[in-house]
Amino acid sequence: MQDGGTVHDEDGPQVGPGYDRVDATVFRDTLARVPTPVTVVTSHIDRRPHGTTVSAFSSLSLEPPMILVSLDENSDLLKIIQESGRFGVNVLASGQQSLATTFARKGADKFAGVAWYMDHGAPRLAGKGQWLVCRTDQLVTAGDHVIIIGLVVHADTHSFEPLLYRQRAFGTVTHMRG
Repeated sequence: MQDGGTVHDEDGPQVGPGYDRVDATVFRDTLARVPTPVTVVTSHIDRRPHGTTVSAFSSLSLEPPMILVSLDENSDLLKIIQESGRFGVNVLASGQQSLATTFARKGADKFAGVAWYMDHGAPRLAGKGQWLVCRTDQLVTAGDHVIIIGLVVHADTHSFEPLLYRQRAFGTVTHMRG
């Protein structure tokens, strides 16, 4: 129902322009309950690899094949992707939690002691996992992050249990029925 330009529902008014904001803790706790795939997004400058753990990853389009990832606007990796115009997405498999935590930390040399190789112009982590290589198509600033829309130029698929992140913990789904 509308009353003086404000939309109401059973929980009270919903806001229009000049929005109130949801409490940041409630927002984080709500999203923490949504399982997300764990990825390590990579790029390079002069074959020196850089990467970071990202849970904000999604398919976007089938025609053309596109995905999106989101990085903090101050991310060093974002600057490298902007410069190189290319990035890889390593979708981690169950059992690769140590890679997720390694690449989630701050620091320049996350690849020290990590097996990797160049694959279609992007650093790929060795081992099982899905693999996508993208050319940067668009960068969209949204809040304190930048959404990178990537045109997929190469993909490798493997059968495995994906690593998920939910309730601030790693896990996996063992069975899904449709």
